[in-house]
Amino acid sequence: MAKDIILRIEDSIKKNWDLDALTDYKGCTLQYKDVARRIEKLHIMFREVGIAPGDKISLCGRNSSNWGVAFLAIMTYGAVPVPILHEFKADNVHNIINHSDSKLAFIGESNWENLNEDEIPNVTGVIQMEDYDLLISRDERLTYAREHLNELFGKKFPNRFEKHMIGYYHNNQPDDLAIINYTSGSTGFSKGVMIPYRAVTNNMEFAEHALNLKAGMTIVSMLPMAHMYGMAFEFLYELTIGMHISFLTRIPSPKIIFQALNEIKPSVIVAVPLIIEKIIKKNVLPKLEKPGTKLLLKVPIVNETILAKVREKMISSFGGNFYEVIVGGAAFNQEVENLLHQLKFPYTVGYGATECAPIICYEDWKKFVPGSCGKAAYGMEVRIDSKDPANIAGEILVKGPNVMLGYYKNEEATAETIDADGWYHTGDLGVMDSEGNVFIKGRSKNMLLGPSGQNIYPEEIEDQLNSFPYVAESLVVDRHGKLVALIHPDYDTAFKEGKTVQDVAAQMELNRGELNKNLPAYCQITGVQIYSEEFEKTPKKSIKRYLYQ
Repeated sequence: MAKDIILRIEDSIKKNWDLDALTDYKGCTLQYKDVARRIEKLHIMFREVGIAPGDKISLCGRNSSNWGVAFLAIMTYGAVPVPILHEFKADNVHNIINHSDSKLAFIGESNWENLNEDEIPNVTGVIQMEDYDLLISRDERLTYAREHLNELFGKKFPNRFEKHMIGYYHNNQPDDLAIINYTSGSTGFSKGVMIPYRAVTNNMEFAEHALNLKAGMTIVSMLPMAHMYGMAFEFLYELTIGMHISFLTRIPSPKIIFQALNEIKPSVIVAVPLIIEKIIKKNVLPKLEKPGTKLLLKVPIVNETILAKVREKMISSFGGNFYEVIVGGAAFNQEVENLLHQLKFPYTVGYGATECAPIICYEDWKKFVPGSCGKAAYGMEVRIDSKDPANIAGEILVKGPNVMLGYYKNEEATAETIDADGWYHTGDLGVMDSEGNVFIKGRSKNMLLGPSGQNIYPEEIEDQLNSFPYVAESLVVDRHGKLVALIHPDYDTAFKEGKTVQDVAAQMELNRGELNKNLPAYCQITGVQIYSEEFEKTPKKSIKRYLYQ
């Protein structure tokens, strides 16, 4: 049987006692022994206030060492962490805390400013993420425990807290509830995904098989840990093998990411397409588009030399010490992916879902087929619900230890998503080649019907549109039987090049005309609607489509 996630955490803390564990970028560093000490102090608080295994505890704040420690303390105690994206609106945070039946909540200072304690009446206490001080206490036991925490810790460990004193972390069964992860998703409102220990453990097993990482190596945590992708592969797995994790603790702009990658030189990079695309569009593509470079790229020998230099510079820009860049969470822009493939850049695209904690498909970059999202991950089965899976898109169905228990307090949604045979219906459409590589064609809920019943996948049109001048992001929607492109322009680039708002609007119409030349008649875009602000997104940085239908 696979080693349980709790045992992995315990073993790693003991083995790597004196190694650096968690760092707030440009801030303090905790070694594994410091993490263990803080976990024990939080366990004391939990016990004093009467938290029982299975009780829910929410976390809402930016990535930080204290966020990581709080999460580990909750899980190793046997309580159920409920991570909440710090970017969620106050009403959403209130609703998740209440719906999950959370007894306690760890809240970041900036998030607490927007919350209302009267809206979360059933919470025993709210603990500030930055220093674990109490923001609210509705129980004298909690107040006493926090005020006398060092004293209580000293009584339990009168001499010195040593690694051999760890060994009382929670025992669990594979199907016990480990995490409730709420995701608004791009096609509906938040549901609480009930993730069992087996799913978390199997994701760790997958990473162990897929990645050759070791204790002492480094990683930069850029993705929100409130989302399973970042939590599993930028935090949990790395911690269980003794790596040193650095949290950006701020909005991951391309400038900050580049700075951190060059200073920390991570051993692997985990990212969503949006981050990679922004970096490449701003730092690589403009140089390749220069007339002189374009001309030289047409000369075979010179072409190879230029591409090799670009590849070398890109690898250096990402820190120069990584095995591969793992991209997941949303669709990759085809132009950017084609460039990465042409450069022989060490990247791979995975596929997952919160409901699988998160991994479904993956392939090492050396074997990765461009345009795909890899093959079924370790321990998982994937099939296409289609008469001809290689040629006709069908819904992607998934089965295996990663699949969730269901949605919290929502049996109807659970029954609609997991069938009687245990297959999780992803809602995504795809095809699979003879080698088992999966190619995603779009969300089944997003698919539009053409005038003669043709299937239109708006993501495929958007992917092309996003490569046109001054298009930052786009959505293709059906407006009374006609396709309209909603576009958020890249005003920063346009204004730097001396363009006006009117120039950008005119360019969008030119883009529409050029795009339509490459589209069949039933996919033609009939109009453009410009949005001055970015579209609202899910934790995976997918656009919340339902807001724009």
